[in-house]
Amino acid sequence: MIRWGVLGLGRIAHKFVQDLQTVPDVELLAVASTSQERADEFAAQYGAKHAYGSYEDLLTCEGLDVVYIATTHNHHFENTLLCLNAGIAVLCEKPFAMNAGQVRQMVETARSKQVFLMEALWSRFMPSVQKARELAENQAIGRVKGLRADFGFIAPVVPEKRMYNKALGGGSLLDIGIYPLFLSYVFLGVPQTIKATAVFGSTGVDEQCGMVLTYAENQLAVLNSTVVSKTETDAVLYGETGNLYLPGRFHEGDSVVHQPADGEPQTFTFSRMTWGYDYEAEHVSDCLRRKKTESPLWSLDDSLNLIGLLDAVRAEAGIVYEEDK
Repeated sequence: MIRWGVLGLGRIAHKFVQDLQTVPDVELLAVASTSQERADEFAAQYGAKHAYGSYEDLLTCEGLDVVYIATTHNHHFENTLLCLNAGIAVLCEKPFAMNAGQVRQMVETARSKQVFLMEALWSRFMPSVQKARELAENQAIGRVKGLRADFGFIAPVVPEKRMYNKALGGGSLLDIGIYPLFLSYVFLGVPQTIKATAVFGSTGVDEQCGMVLTYAENQLAVLNSTVVSKTETDAVLYGETGNLYLPGRFHEGDSVVHQPADGEPQTFTFSRMTWGYDYEAEHVSDCLRRKKTESPLWSLDDSLNLIGLLDAVRAEAGIVYEEDK
């Protein structure tokens, strides 16, 4: 039995815990918020045994195996170190932290203390993405030549809320642009060059971000994120003998289409009754049972590489946060 705690009880925490309840041999042991009332309500709703009105108090819970951190981006660094320094394993929401300097310190702490740490990039564990990787690696579309991916939706302009609040790590790139960038990294690796530009809104956050990446083997990735327009939010991996298509809302999708240059397309579908967070929760639980301190599917080096790409895009596009100073 792997006993979970949840730190930060916003919308995504509800979805994660709903899916956690479908994972075998796990238990929601404790939850923590900055509000005791919110913690009590959350615990009552999902059957957690303990509810804490501060994050520090969560660490006093006996028998806690791992904590899922679901706070805003700007708090990931301090919340993760809080748990790691107490010797408690961590699954922390994406982006792992605000910049590479923070992530390096998180990784160094986890490795020095031999405590499990993983970035909650749930898309890496989706069966559709796993299948697309398998097809690409098996040369189903020949040599990969390029990738196009976007993520866009219309976010209400509420300055105090996370998306438009720079102090909370707001903006399109860190919140949703990370998904197209993640996909380019998974399929093409680390690029040789990065070109990026951003359009900024009235609160100073990037409302749109466009990225063009080139690679050593003459491959190209064209990526986009926006919070002012609803886009297809799909992805295409282009190859010499066909394409792989991840349909709309690819980051949480349940299918992948193999489109050969000659022949009929084949669709692989992976139906589910959950949001999709159960895949990463089950993976983390399995890693803990196997006494691993890193995931073999999304390692700490992968997270370091991804935050490095995010930093490079921000530098190119002029996206700056207080934490960078």
